Amino acid sequence: MGRTFTESARRAQIVQGAIEALAEVGYAKTSFAKIAKQAGLSSTGMISYHFAGKDDLMREVAGEVMRVSQAYMLPRIEQAEGFRGRLRAYIESNIELLAVYPKHLAALLEVLPNMRGDDPSWAGYHQSLRSVMDVLQQRMAQAQALGEFREFDTWVMITAVRGAIDAVVTRWHTEPDLDVARLATELADLFDRATRREP
Repeated sequence: MGRTFTESARRAQIVQGAIEALAEVGYAKTSFAKIAKQAGLSSTGMISYHFAGKDDLMREVAGEVMRVSQAYMLPRIEQAEGFRGRLRAYIESNIELLAVYPKHLAALLEVLPNMRGDDPSWAGYHQSLRSVMDVLQQRMAQAQALGEFREFDTWVMITAVRGAIDAVVTRWHTEPDLDVARLATELADLFDRATRREP
């Protein structure tokens, strides 16, 4: 049986409260009391009613961040022109998330290291990331076949792209005033030069 609109809205309210708490005080200090305060709830009982425990709620936080990220990035990537444009949009939209959804990304960076290896959300997150990288590899190979990209090992290139994005995200976590827009442009320019076929 599905959740009612009211139940879904309450869960979303709690998840948003958890995101704000995680971004503000970190994973260790994010208690149900802190989440209830952030979510504007009178007691922690409402959280316990909707979630089986902290792990259950943290899984939902990770899922929500991934949903928000995908909803922001996909339209930008799909609207870009050509393979070079889509690669640029992928890099820039990944890093733009830091400015558009700073609390969401900060929360995810708190949650992921605290998920156990056997946690289905941990496996789901990495499977989702792996799927995205597989698609990007396929697109790069198509761009090479059509002559838009030069010849290179697509796995090496997409691993370098992902590593560079992750490095920016990690640095931003300790330097929140980082000029992410400038870094997004620099990385996009760097990988455009690294992948394009020269005339």
